[in-house]
Amino acid sequence: MKAVVCEAFGGPEVLAVREMPDPAPPGPGELQVRIQARGVQYVDVLMLAGKYQFRPEPPFIPGSEGAGEVVAVGAGIDRFKPGARVMIRQRLGAFAELGNCKAEDCDQIPSALSLEQAAVFRNVYHTAYHALLQRGRLKAGEWVLIHGAAGGIGLPAIQIARLYGARVIATASTEEKRSVCLEEGAEYAIDYQGGFRDTIMELTGGRGVDIIYDPVNGPIFDESLRCLAWGGRILILGFLGGPPALARTNYLLIKGIEAIGVRIGGLNEAHPEIAAANINTLVELAAQGKLKPRIWRCFPLERAADAVQALIDREVIGKAVLVG
Repeated sequence: MKAVVCEAFGGPEVLAVREMPDPAPPGPGELQVRIQARGVQYVDVLMLAGKYQFRPEPPFIPGSEGAGEVVAVGAGIDRFKPGARVMIRQRLGAFAELGNCKAEDCDQIPSALSLEQAAVFRNVYHTAYHALLQRGRLKAGEWVLIHGAAGGIGLPAIQIARLYGARVIATASTEEKRSVCLEEGAEYAIDYQGGFRDTIMELTGGRGVDIIYDPVNGPIFDESLRCLAWGGRILILGFLGGPPALARTNYLLIKGIEAIGVRIGGLNEAHPEIAAANINTLVELAAQGKLKPRIWRCFPLERAADAVQALIDREVIGKAVLVG
């Protein structure tokens, strides 16, 4: 099979297309999938650099999400047959033409989603759903501020927040990105560069927001805290903006603020039954046409390095996909 291999720690330049042995036949509880589309995530950027909490040693095949067709089924599997179209979650290996996956990490693709959309559905929508509804305890009518709103986990957060009745303010760095946020359902989309607290307070009538969905962190964290209403929640999803910020605990105390970490891998490990129920809900919402990933661009598998570089350069609006 053809695969993209990380041959050393570094940037996109460490990726090489190689002919690799096909995986062994699937074991008990496994499927073998011909992967036809794969999502490119910021996790991949960190993993290539050796900076992710799970640190495989090169050489390895990156990629943790994809979609394709079942070609073989291991013992004990009844709900999937060869030829089924499935979306998959893997720890590694999606940047290849074939992969073996645990059956519990696979789902039938609803007809409302294309193969490319299915490839990028599970991780980002599960992250946004778990963050907003379970960690953030979102209620209809609440104000939600979404940072990095045009990114891979930002647009799903807009869709889910709106679906569950929130009023959404999105932040993004360019006019093009802000326009997309409005198309996806944000009530307002603003530029956060140069300060955003005054705008947030004006839009909310001086009250502030109830929830901040923050994959950016870094230098905007302190100003974000000052945008929260009494009893507000700030959801910490990552550190795209730089080194992790230090929270002013006196400010948390004064305004009754909760700073809440969100890691979807932790939910999968600690409460797989909740994670499975969440995915079932999300797939059903996708089947009803209520959730739909926005694909920015499709790259052939051989151009994986270009897709990763586009992520690093913050060019991607929504999701980049590798096909073929």
